[in-house]
Amino acid sequence: MNQERAERGLVRLHMEERLRMSSRHHSQDMAARSFFAHLSPDGGTPDERMLAAGYQYPAAENIAIFEPNAMAVVRAWMNSPGHRVNILHPHVRAIGVGMFLDARTRLAWWTQNFGYV
Repeated sequence: MNQERAERGLVRLHMEERLRMSSRHHSQDMAARSFFAHLSPDGGTPDERMLAAGYQYPAAENIAIFEPNAMAVVRAWMNSPGHRVNILHPHVRAIGVGMFLDARTRLAWWTQNFGYV
């Protein structure tokens, strides 16, 4: 993410542990409950998940499935206009990425949470 941002003159994102935990939990939840969405089956939103993890300045969320590694998921997100906007948002300052590899299906579930501070 930071390489993509640096190439466009944007500030680097710092890794935020609370966002990482929120991202990892959402990836695990999607795999466990077999859904792929920002809104969880019980109605939980990305902002609510980030706030519940203790992060007070939620900005955005990207999700992906099937991508085999970090480079592939970054390429996929950068090729998607909506995901790209989140990655290159000039006011975003923090990031947390969570990946869950489902041992049963061998699918990789990815979540990326962004914050303003």
